[in-house]
Amino acid sequence: MSKTGILLVGHGSTLPFNKDLVESTASIIAKKYPEFVVRCGFMNMNSPSIGEALSSFHGESIDALVVVPLFLAKGVHIVKDIPEAIGLTEGKTKGTFALNGKTIPLLYADPIGSDPLLAELMVRNAKKALSDH
Repeated sequence: MSKTGILLVGHGSTLPFNKDLVESTASIIAKKYPEFVVRCGFMNMNSPSIGEALSSFHGESIDALVVVPLFLAKGVHIVKDIPEAIGLTEGKTKGTFALNGKTIPLLYADPIGSDPLLAELMVRNAKKALSDH
């Protein structure tokens, strides 16, 4: 069965919450979707870095690698920094990744963006705040 790599990219923080959120999200994806090999990488302040996380795919048998930013909206990290860290020209979402003696597609996904699921999460959090009040 062919697998796809997912590199889940978080911002990073001096506080533990961001790293914990990215790692737990990666774990949920890996458990629910066995067709993906999931790794985490961080823009700054946490490890592994994006480069270190990319290197962690060596030895894995994947046919494509998708870099998925765990960010809400486009900003300088999404538009400039992450593409640079993964070897893409700004504005490009497709490239290649050298892995285990072959070249596989490297794809760059959009951030979360505005989505009905996000709206539902915000309403859920608002209701929880009201019920805790």
